[in-house]
Amino acid sequence: MTKRKRGFAILVALTFVIFLSAAQSINFDITQIVKKIQPGEAALDEPLILKQTIKQPAPVLYGIPTDSLEIVEGEVEHGESISDILAAYNISPTTIFNLAEKAKDTFNVKRIQSGRNYILLHALDSAQTAQYFIYVPSELEYIIYDLRGDLAVTRHQREMKILERELAGEIKGSLYESILAAGGSAQLVNTLADIYAWRLNLNKMQPGDQFKLIFEEKQVNNSTIGYGILKAAFLQHNGEPLYAIGFDQGKGLGYFDQDGKSFKKAFLKEPLEYTRISSRYTMNRFHPVQKRYKAHLGTDYAAPRGTPIRSVGEGVVLEAGFTRGNGNYVKIRHNKTFTTQYLHLSKFAKGIRQGKTVSQGQTIGYVGSTGLATGPHLCYRLWKNGQQVDALKVKLPLAEPVQKKNQAAFLASKETIIKRMEVLPATKEAQPELLATEKAEAGKKM
Repeated sequence: MTKRKRGFAILVALTFVIFLSAAQSINFDITQIVKKIQPGEAALDEPLILKQTIKQPAPVLYGIPTDSLEIVEGEVEHGESISDILAAYNISPTTIFNLAEKAKDTFNVKRIQSGRNYILLHALDSAQTAQYFIYVPSELEYIIYDLRGDLAVTRHQREMKILERELAGEIKGSLYESILAAGGSAQLVNTLADIYAWRLNLNKMQPGDQFKLIFEEKQVNNSTIGYGILKAAFLQHNGEPLYAIGFDQGKGLGYFDQDGKSFKKAFLKEPLEYTRISSRYTMNRFHPVQKRYKAHLGTDYAAPRGTPIRSVGEGVVLEAGFTRGNGNYVKIRHNKTFTTQYLHLSKFAKGIRQGKTVSQGQTIGYVGSTGLATGPHLCYRLWKNGQQVDALKVKLPLAEPVQKKNQAAFLASKETIIKRMEVLPATKEAQPELLATEKAEAGKKM
């Protein structure tokens, strides 16, 4: 009796399973039919179309196909070395050492700096072994460290274009604010200030005055990385026009007004970009270190430590050394009449030594507080005919005007510049457009 009950139970269970299977099969078929048949359409007339997903090609980075590689972008952190970065991607210390040895003549791995970008390409395996490390030290170059096989290090230059731009506007507020509002930069303002330093105080520019500039812009991958030559400038102050026309007489680019007179004097007005004048030339000053009154035969310019110091004129280095009072200092003879001296430097610029010839504006050292000094500043001294004089009051000679042999070429250049300036609308403050044509130098590699 028990066996019959068990057989009957098994038969019922088997029947139930068969019923469920049949029901699922029927439901599947009906679902497929419903999906195929749309209102007003016959199922037999509608072909089944399969959609194909098209895989986009992997990007090519720095000439390297990445279809079989994973891309990791990063920035070198403070205190991080190439060893720290590569060790995380299955590169052994021995390989890193060999790579560093091979890189010495191309780009030493010790020169990798924090804050700079890099790209690492690693294999798609579980170990994520690095295949390439690309370091970008500047906008103009990149270094490829090939980590495969025998290792390789190559240095590459990016293509830089030099484009010519025009900028014009009317002063609203300060000249600095107006140039930036018109699409210019602080670098352009500083260049303009250097050119006009002896002829016009730019701080006195007023609302309603005008400016017009023709200059070069440097681009890499359609991004601005800096500016080149300021070819010409025009400032109108109180209704009076003053052109600055760039012209080369064979000794480098100089700037001349519309009458051919040089904007440049034999010496720069100041030897550095300073914060303030902290002490002037005087015969009776209380010395902050020695705590007594004595003559101060120089001009003190307060400036942040490390600020570049420029030679105010061409000349020969007479002395570059150290004394207890002066600290690190440089003394330069410019001609039979003038000599200058620069005191309390933190360090000398590369190559500055006794007998070295320097050009006007060349960096000779950096602001510091060596010697008898309470803080970072430059003490600037000037001798005229062997006597120390006040650099802020002495009359300095002008640089030479356009020479007679160059006047025809200058007049032709001036005429072209003035015609271009005259058609520039000074009231336009929108972002300036690039000129239609690029310079002949455009596309050259730096």
